[in-house]
Amino acid sequence: MSIHSSVTASRRTSATTEAWWIRALLIGVAMLFLAIFLLAPLAAVFVEAFRKGAEAYFSALKDPDALSAIKLTLIAAGISVPLNLVFGVSAAWAIAKFDFRGKQLLITLIDLPFAVSPVIAGLIYVLLFGAQGVFGEWLYEHDIKILFAVPGIVLATLFVTFPFVARELIPLMQSQGIEEEEAAITLGASGFKTFWHVTLPNIKWGILYGVILCNARAMGEFGAVSVVSGHIRGLTNTMPLQVEILYNEYNFVAAFAVASLLAFLALITLLIKSFAEWQLAKEIKALRSGYQESGPVNN
Repeated sequence: MSIHSSVTASRRTSATTEAWWIRALLIGVAMLFLAIFLLAPLAAVFVEAFRKGAEAYFSALKDPDALSAIKLTLIAAGISVPLNLVFGVSAAWAIAKFDFRGKQLLITLIDLPFAVSPVIAGLIYVLLFGAQGVFGEWLYEHDIKILFAVPGIVLATLFVTFPFVARELIPLMQSQGIEEEEAAITLGASGFKTFWHVTLPNIKWGILYGVILCNARAMGEFGAVSVVSGHIRGLTNTMPLQVEILYNEYNFVAAFAVASLLAFLALITLLIKSFAEWQLAKEIKALRSGYQESGPVNN
């Protein structure tokens, strides 16, 4: 190893290594913050949910309105997540693998839900499909209900969740390049076979990570869904909306019982997300290692 390399390595080590008491202080502050703002509220949800015992807890979950909210939440997520998966993979593949006019515009549009408030997104659908909206009169004449019905809730959920899969896959597919796809096509593989046997195995953990985030947002969305749902009890209330109604009625046990389901789903999501992150980091590390090993040969 040269003197320059040794000095550079020493500087990097000194820049990322601190005294033990500084590390302990930083870790302590981080853990205290997590305990106060994350763990304590999460524990409070389950404590309040079981405050009157397991019988009251399960009775609240078996309430017809609660079951309807759970069913509607699963329907909205079950429709929006697969559609976002198809869109996300298609958009990421187009952006990462091809050059075309309007590419930057597509990237900007994908990021649009991050910049627009969910409430504004809901109002947009009201302006489009409401009674006084652009398509309102036509929808009324043909007896088609978008707002205050399942289609409006699904559309609002789609809007707020569609960036998640694409935004996870775009940088991953860009870092992988197009060499493997070009080699497969050169050897006679069709476009579908190239995607199925070459592209898809390389992005499977990125897809899982994006789907997990998309599903978590779909189940927990409140703002956009609240605007388009109409808050019709037993019909258009999702789980977050049901929690709000029960809490406003001072039915705290039932409210926290439904909230505990969302919290439980969040914990499961976190575990799967951590596993997907670990697998994704391994693949990126292997990719970078392979690139560094092949670099001197190419040069």
